[in-house]
Amino acid sequence: MATATHLAELQQQIRHRYHDLSKRLQQVAHYVMDNPNSIAFDTVAVIATHASVPPSTLIRFANAFEFSGFNEMKQLFRKNLVEETSSYTERAKLLQHRKGEHQSLDTPTDVLMQFSQANAVALQEMPSTISSELLNNAVTLLENAETIYVVGMRRSFSIAAYFAYALRHLERRVVLVDGFGGMANEQMALVSERDVVVSASFPAYSEETVLLCERAAASNAKQVVFTDSQVSPLAANSDVCFVVKEAEVESFRSQAASMCLAQTLAVSLAFRLSKSG
Repeated sequence: MATATHLAELQQQIRHRYHDLSKRLQQVAHYVMDNPNSIAFDTVAVIATHASVPPSTLIRFANAFEFSGFNEMKQLFRKNLVEETSSYTERAKLLQHRKGEHQSLDTPTDVLMQFSQANAVALQEMPSTISSELLNNAVTLLENAETIYVVGMRRSFSIAAYFAYALRHLERRVVLVDGFGGMANEQMALVSERDVVVSASFPAYSEETVLLCERAAASNAKQVVFTDSQVSPLAANSDVCFVVKEAEVESFRSQAASMCLAQTLAVSLAFRLSKSG
């Protein structure tokens, strides 16, 4: 395995090797994938504390991916931040400003204000974290699919229901796998390599969704995933993995960013189909 020269390449290597790593190294992988700013700027000692591992484990993690040390791996994260847009900087300023404020949630207006501000930040950040390549690849898969299966259980069901609704208005053959009557497996019975499975799941991940994605992989179906991390259980078998960072207020997670992404894919597909006649 060659040493990664770009952050995206390293993230891909971590995703593919995640299940072969020891539990300690998996713990580091989670932190590394989910906290790129910390990896770029914090010291090894601080990162080790936040990841709840000894500093030596960080060095072993870097060595496992052919780096001479953890600081060498850190350079990929710093380089990536330099190349990114300023949206992260603007977000950091906003969050720092809000840390000094008293965030009251005593009234519905307070709750609305906090969710509105948090969602605004999440939506502003999303274009800088989701590449045009991922978007184009997902739209191409949807365009060429014989049947599109949409899976989203529990709190992700609203995302799946909207996406299935939008695709049906584009005259796509769509199956919303809702598991009604315990029939999820039957709803996926005919999935094949000609199809695309679009799934959404966030912590705590839906066991039903994970199992259905594994079934799709066994049938060689293409998969487009909405999730929260490159090492989520849905990511391993995905062809396109969208890591969506949702806004959160007092542990209540929003769905605004995921809905925005679903609408983006549906409308992009509509324009693609109109151009192709």
